[in-house]
Amino acid sequence: MGSNATFVEKADRLAGVTTLVLIVLGIIQIILGETISKSVALTANGVDCIGDGFVSAVVWIGLLFFKKPANEKFHYGYYKMENLASGLAAVVMIGLAIYICVRSYYQLIDPHPVQLPIIGAIVAFIAAIVALGLGFYKYSRGKKSKMGSVKLEAFNTIKDGGASALAVVALILSSQGFLIADAIVGFIIAGIIVIIGITAIKESSLMLVDACNTECVERGSVIKDIAEEIEGVKKAHVVRLRQSGPVFQGELEIDVSHDLSIKEFNSIKSKIKKKIKDVFPEVERLTITIAEKDESE
Repeated sequence: MGSNATFVEKADRLAGVTTLVLIVLGIIQIILGETISKSVALTANGVDCIGDGFVSAVVWIGLLFFKKPANEKFHYGYYKMENLASGLAAVVMIGLAIYICVRSYYQLIDPHPVQLPIIGAIVAFIAAIVALGLGFYKYSRGKKSKMGSVKLEAFNTIKDGGASALAVVALILSSQGFLIADAIVGFIIAGIIVIIGITAIKESSLMLVDACNTECVERGSVIKDIAEEIEGVKKAHVVRLRQSGPVFQGELEIDVSHDLSIKEFNSIKSKIKKKIKDVFPEVERLTITIAEKDESE
């Protein structure tokens, strides 16, 4: 967990920097879009930037809680704060998508010319380069972390860069007389946000209620196979796994000889845990017990 803790420290710094950068870029685009350019796409992208900045802020707060050790009240630590942060961030994203849809609808039914579209396009282009650079950097650093909120934030920042690029296209098309490009891009941005948000809410909700998804079930099957390969284990019966943030915890029941000594059983447990840790380093805690005998046997 040492390397993971180091990653969390770096991730929360990146989330803090991203929060500041995206909010500043968003404010600039909203001011320009509402006052000078009169561009719905630019305003929508500004709102999206600020929303993404808020998403990064929520993830940043979640990572701060993540680093807190277990205590008398939270026996399993604060890992699930990361899942909660991911879900809250996604809710914010969907709320912003609804706002953007409303603005885009009014532009679609009553389109108006965009003023100084080239200036707006330059600002949106700068926002795209900055967001894409930050997003891909965070993704490359965090793709092995198994942390949902960190991956969500990286994808969200990349998405923001893509949305900014679309805003550039909309402004260029608007300058050529294709006025509804503003509205169309607004709807596209909103759709992307909703898809990412719903996916994040689904994943976070499943983890918060200790659901075991397909990946979890497959991991449990492999763990049972690993245990049955250990000498002295007749059969492995039950694996209960729960994911909290980037780590897994679970229970495993094994069949062993009835005359096995405590020392021998402890040796078998150590071998199982070591082999599982080699294959799945993210399995933080695995409780191994002897399966109860069926009285009818």
